[in-house]
Amino acid sequence: MVASYGVKDFNFTDETNVFSPVDLVKLARPGTGTANGPGDLFIVTVSKYSLEDKKNHKSIFIAPIESTIQPLEIPLANGGDAFWLDSRTVAHAVDEGEGNDKIKALYSWSVKFETEGAARISTPENPVLIGKFPTSTVGNFKFNGKSDFLVFSDYVYPDGDIKTVKKQDEEWENRGDTAYVYDDTFERQWDTWVGPKRNTLFTVTLIKGADGTWSLGDKYVNLLNGTSHNSPVEPFGGTDDFDVSSTHVVYTTKDPKLPPAWHTKQDVYLIDIEGKSEPEELTSGKQGATHGPVFSQQGDKVAWVELDLDGYESDRGKIVIYDLKKDVRYTLTQQWDRSAAELAFSPEGKVLYLTAGDLARIKVFGVPIPETPSESTTHPDLSEKYVPQAITKSGAVSAIQVLPNGRILLSRSSSTSPNDVFVIRGLKESFGEGDLKGIEVEQLTKFTSDALRGKALADAEEFYFDGAEQKVQGWIFKPIGFVEGVKKKYPVVLLIHGGPQGAWEDQWSTRWNPQIFAHQGYFTIAINPTGSTTFGQKLTDAIRKDWGGKPFVDMKKGWDYVLNKFPEIDQDRAVAAGASWGGYAINWIQGHPEFGFGFKALFCHDGVFDARYNGYSTDELFFFNHEWGGRPWDSEAKKVLEKFNPVEFVDNWSTPQLIVHGSKDYRLPETEGIGAFHALQQRGVPSRLVIFPDENHWVINHGNSLKWHYEVFRWFDKFVGEH
Repeated sequence: MVASYGVKDFNFTDETNVFSPVDLVKLARPGTGTANGPGDLFIVTVSKYSLEDKKNHKSIFIAPIESTIQPLEIPLANGGDAFWLDSRTVAHAVDEGEGNDKIKALYSWSVKFETEGAARISTPENPVLIGKFPTSTVGNFKFNGKSDFLVFSDYVYPDGDIKTVKKQDEEWENRGDTAYVYDDTFERQWDTWVGPKRNTLFTVTLIKGADGTWSLGDKYVNLLNGTSHNSPVEPFGGTDDFDVSSTHVVYTTKDPKLPPAWHTKQDVYLIDIEGKSEPEELTSGKQGATHGPVFSQQGDKVAWVELDLDGYESDRGKIVIYDLKKDVRYTLTQQWDRSAAELAFSPEGKVLYLTAGDLARIKVFGVPIPETPSESTTHPDLSEKYVPQAITKSGAVSAIQVLPNGRILLSRSSSTSPNDVFVIRGLKESFGEGDLKGIEVEQLTKFTSDALRGKALADAEEFYFDGAEQKVQGWIFKPIGFVEGVKKKYPVVLLIHGGPQGAWEDQWSTRWNPQIFAHQGYFTIAINPTGSTTFGQKLTDAIRKDWGGKPFVDMKKGWDYVLNKFPEIDQDRAVAAGASWGGYAINWIQGHPEFGFGFKALFCHDGVFDARYNGYSTDELFFFNHEWGGRPWDSEAKKVLEKFNPVEFVDNWSTPQLIVHGSKDYRLPETEGIGAFHALQQRGVPSRLVIFPDENHWVINHGNSLKWHYEVFRWFDKFVGEH
């Protein structure tokens, strides 16, 4: 039976100008834009959840880049993935059939873009079937129009044959038992028990005939067969793990010679698009993880993001360029104290554009490409000219795509809006001093503007203060209708981010959205303490072996700074919430009342309760080994655990606490939440446990999201609400 603690019926604050959890769940969720080759049209998928039929409805929008014509919406009754085949043809891959008969079918939409007279975009009423794949699990499609090959990924058995998958699926399901048996890691990862199938890259012919119709071949080449390579890399790899030129595929894969659960080392390989050659390694073999390999448009260079340290997923991400003609590899951003994310070469290959986190924003940067050194080096002699320069200043950018005529297509969200598509104009191939002048950024879509109109979404206010070792940044989201000068009026919440190598950024979130807390009446504080990203690698690295140390010095200093600055805050109605490492922080605060935060209630989502246990039970063992100084039984790790393990301080727990955990969370198994709940219950501390059997480390299901928000705000209202 669920304890009620005598709480009155609780309802969200939902006045007309309030952005409520219901609004968040119903709001359209745009994807990222993808342009065609000439750069005059782009496509973007948008999904929207209906509370009436409890379904997610998906559409493709086709829109112009240099015109004010309204986008064309194509509803997708069965979902699916879309990508460009040529400048006027969109491919749509969608599931067909049921059960073991389900397959993926590929269709084409012909697009007409009329700019004269009554300008409009149109497509035929029905798509044209191109062909069908042998399975329903194909995905991550990439097509280079200069070749006749489609590259995609699928999960296959050890024989590597995509055509035997369905038969072997049936045999696996009817094997007579339900056992999974392992001789090495991973046995499970993120939210999935690892079965006998692995992710790999395939090519198949995709050709446009003289009559304009497209045809899909039936000879599927497994590019990675016999290599022990798997790509895209689980659990989050996708099209960003490989790129396609007219003749080759470049991809990243975890090093198959190393145990995957306690190593992060990934290698970059180049292979002929028809699979006629053996993969050629481009990396040095001395690196950690690698991400996002891309070709120059000339196909003569490859660039990727590389981390130095094996076993550390938050090391600084440096840009490496490989000159394929000269067979030389060099590090471009050795002296730059930021981590690159996405990369894209300019049309002439003279400039590299990239995204990177900087001061709690994700910006677009540009850097000229130097002459290739005479030999491979990690420390080329480069002038300040080759330090990336920011092109955008705010929001969170993703999916950059270089277009002809000095343009970049991108998607960008902010703390006040989900993704929209933008275009940057006025870029120059030289990208030297003064070349940033005249650059313009234009918003092309407004997918959620109507739904958000009238909602009092205000920009976050930024603040800095002196932290444990350096200046630390935070955000303030004032409660809706905030009135200055009215003392002790508003309850206050401290939001603690996960990671711990993460950050509260100027970015939209469908899960932990600070605007929701502010619109439910809370003065909302989000601090980026020691361990946070985007403020330099020193701050990111400084949390290692110090989880319960400097971050809490920072948070307390920031907490006091805001409370002293805003007398409108009612310090007697303070609460805190955090997930993952933020959940660790909640449990750590529970055991250390001497911090003096004065919280009246706490909320821990998927947090660490017993760090020692987590060092054995988590899926990605490398994370614990790096953060705690070794394996749980190693002498250094044992000392750190003794000092910073929340379970060692349960005798101090006394603050009412809500715990939420997902049963499919294999990063932090649900027993972490159950254990903390049992401790609170036996200590007689008001507590509540909410388990989502179908959720992982995140709460993704729309209905579960509403329940999550209800439980959180109901809990806080019980202890700091106005009753």
